[in-house]
Formats: sequence, C-alpha cells, structure tokens
Amino acid sequence: MFHDPSSAGPCICAGRAIIRSLARLGEKIAERSGILNLGIEGMMLMGAFGGFIGTYFTGNYVIGILLAMASAGILAVLKGFLSITIRTNQLAAGLAIWLLGTGLAALLYRLTFGVRTAAPSVELMPKIDIPGLSNLPGIGPILFNHDPLVYIGFLLVPLTYIFIFKTNLGLKIRTVGENPKQADALGVNVYKIRYLAVIVGGALAGIGGAYYSLVQTGYFLENITGGAGWIALALVIFGRWKSQWILVGALIFGMVDAFQLGLQALGTTLPYQFLLMLPYLIPIAVLVGLYKRTGAPAALATPYVRGER
Repeated sequence: MFHDPSSAGPCICAGRAIIRSLARLGEKIAERSGILNLGIEGMMLMGAFGGFIGTYFTGNYVIGILLAMASAGILAVLKGFLSITIRTNQLAAGLAIWLLGTGLAALLYRLTFGVRTAAPSVELMPKIDIPGLSNLPGIGPILFNHDPLVYIGFLLVPLTYIFIFKTNLGLKIRTVGENPKQADALGVNVYKIRYLAVIVGGALAGIGGAYYSLVQTGYFLENITGGAGWIALALVIFGRWKSQWILVGALIFGMVDAFQLGLQALGTTLPYQFLLMLPYLIPIAVLVGLYKRTGAPAALATPYVRGER
C-alpha cells in the first residue's frame, strides 16, 4: 500500500531496502544491549508524524527529520523506563509502546489538522543525482539516484558495524547484552548503556518512519508504515544481529515487494490480496527456518537488577 506501481523496479527496490534497514539497524542496537523492542512500529509511526509536521510547518526537511528522531526518541525513553528502570516484562512493554505510538500519532495529527476534505501534504524530498555516477549504465540509477535519507542509510550500514564491533562503546553494548553482571563488575553502567542503545534505536526508527511521509507519499496517514516495524524485528533475526546480513534481508524483502508491485502494474489475474501478502511470507519462512538457531544475545529480554544473583 501507499506505493506507485509504476515505480516498481531496481532503483525503488534498493531505496526502500536501504531506508527500511534503518529501523532494523536501530532494533539491532537495542537488542545487542539486551532490550527487545516490540514497540518499533509505534516509534516509526511517531517518526512519520514528527517528520511530516516538522516539514509541513517549517518547509525544512532537516527540521522534519530531527523532529522525527525526537518524536520516536521520546517513546524510546518511555520504553527504556518500562524495561530498564522498573523492569516490566519487555514483551508487554513493547506492545504497549506500539499501541501508544499508533494511537498517539493518529490523535496528534487529528488535533493538529482536524478533519479536512483535502489532506495536508508536503513536497516530496528531492532526489540527489551524483554527477558522473548516476548515469552509469545499470548500477547508476540503482545506487546514485536517491533522496538524502537513502544515502544516509547506505552510510549507516557499515558505520553501524564499525560502531558495534570496532569501538569501545560497541563492546560495552555487546557485553551488556551477553552478560550484564560481568559488564557491571568491569565498571560498565548497565542501565546507562541500555538506555543509550534504546534511544539510538528509537531515533533510527524515527528516520525510517519519516521516509514514508516525506519521501514515499508526502502525506501522513494512519498506519502509514504498514507493519514495517514488525518486518524489522523479523529481519534482525534473519541477519543474526549483524548489519551486513540485515541489509541482505532488507534487499530480499525489497525485491519481493517490488516484484509484487510490478505484477499488479501488469494486471495479473492473481488476487491483489495475495500479491500484498507475498513480502510478508518471507519473514515468516525465515523465522521458521531459523528457529532455535538465532544466536540472539544471551541476556536479550532479561531485566538486570544490580546485586541480584
């Protein structure tokens, strides 16, 4: 939904895959610290709303993106409070954040704009052509003819890998996710690291949500993300919590998504409901195939109480 069928193709596939991987990278960072964030869909919706109103009232995409990050980040702080500070069940806390984000985004939009015959809109974020590269046969349009958010996504895939596996802070995040007691004994503030990971993950989810309102549609609509947050959760498992494999999963999902859009544009006799279902069959198949072989962080979804044995 919310796609132009005529845009189904390699360029669109690559762009969607990269930008959607932002939410997956954010979820990966949170889960690496031991926090399971089922509220990512709600955070993306708040990001879509924040990005839209920020851009609508200022005409500035940068402000829109910053507001998207802040809107999702507020929910991430609440998620951290529920899961880290008062140690509620992480599954229940995540579902609560999802429902809150879904309802709050719709409510704030209605309070801001009321009921209108014509929905408010913003101009779509322009694409940036890289001189000399965007015209290369084959790969030019796929890699070098995108909006700024996609280029940010391209950069963040390797940068996230470097951050998690090559920096001291990344080592702390991984240690907290695997053995928080040992991390605490080594002087790492487990609570602070987990809060940081959840907030960073929420901010990335907010950028991913803003893509739907600023790049894909120019509008804010209820449930505009169409379950992308849930797909992100599945593809983090597919990628075994590694950036490069998360990107591979996102590309596969993007190709299937583009394929079903192309079939719709060609006027296939298959029911459109079946075509819309195709991209979501992959995560289900992946989860079944990787059952008991996920390699999840050892302390994932486990609350930490200092001094408790």
